[in-house]
Amino acid sequence: MLSTTKILITGGAGNIGGALVKKLLENKSNFVVVVDDLSTGSQSKLPAAGTDNFKFVKADVNNLNEISQVFYSFNFDYVFHFAAVVGVQRTQENPISVLEDIDGIKNILNLSKSSSVKHVYYSSSSEVYGEPVELPQNEYRTPLNSRVPYAVVKNLGECYFRSYFQEFQLPYTIFRFFNTYGPGQSTDFVVARFLASALKNKDITLYGDGSQTRTFTYVDDNINVINKVFEDNLVVNDVINLGNDELTTIKELAELVINLTGSSSKIVHLPPLKEGDMSRRQPDNAKMKQILNKKLISIEEGIKLMMNNKDFLNSIEL
Repeated sequence: MLSTTKILITGGAGNIGGALVKKLLENKSNFVVVVDDLSTGSQSKLPAAGTDNFKFVKADVNNLNEISQVFYSFNFDYVFHFAAVVGVQRTQENPISVLEDIDGIKNILNLSKSSSVKHVYYSSSSEVYGEPVELPQNEYRTPLNSRVPYAVVKNLGECYFRSYFQEFQLPYTIFRFFNTYGPGQSTDFVVARFLASALKNKDITLYGDGSQTRTFTYVDDNINVINKVFEDNLVVNDVINLGNDELTTIKELAELVINLTGSSSKIVHLPPLKEGDMSRRQPDNAKMKQILNKKLISIEEGIKLMMNNKDFLNSIEL
């Protein structure tokens, strides 16, 4: 009989977390528990209740009493800490909520080092780099220089994970996510928002002149790398950028979405955001490419995949 590997995913009802759950459940020896307070996530992204090797618990990871009860109910082998307040505008409008995520980081690490957990995985962000002093942004060379609360918390989180290894020998892996999109993404985020607007022939709004450059990573590429890192015990006590390195401006993205959908949407320019909307971002993804060992999905391919995904179309009530 196969032994069961018990895995906790916090923030598992989000875009990346939900996709990771599905991937991990492909291995029937994995038992996955998702903790999410559903403030931004949705249970619709998760397996149905009654799935044999899956359990959902509505709880706030920042509340020690709530998350400790989950830890005491299961003897977890691995923890993926993906819970966080996300989205540029949301994090700018709710800076105190962002700072409270530090409590969740401390709760997860304290409970993990005092229990059966063998390895912790942390969802960091490209935001930690701030305005780049070099492109592409390398995991070790590029300074982490953003002062935006969300980026500061992610940077501090990385420091916590490294420190818990240094002091308590709790192994860790840090994922620095660049823009990740997919059918589980809410319209708070740019690709899903543009696509939802285009499919409904509504105006596509963007901040400033749209010259900001981004790289867009289809969620499956990131999940395949994460799963390989997990299964093969790679990137141990280290950090990895997860992102495509093909540059696209926000205006080009809007034009591509309109073209692919055949939409009559117009592009409308809003005033630039005061803070947090970095002008450029591009990862050095050499590590990711080596692990994935195949060509990354292009933004054009990814948009087409979303256009044909029933879950995404249902989520935007098309």
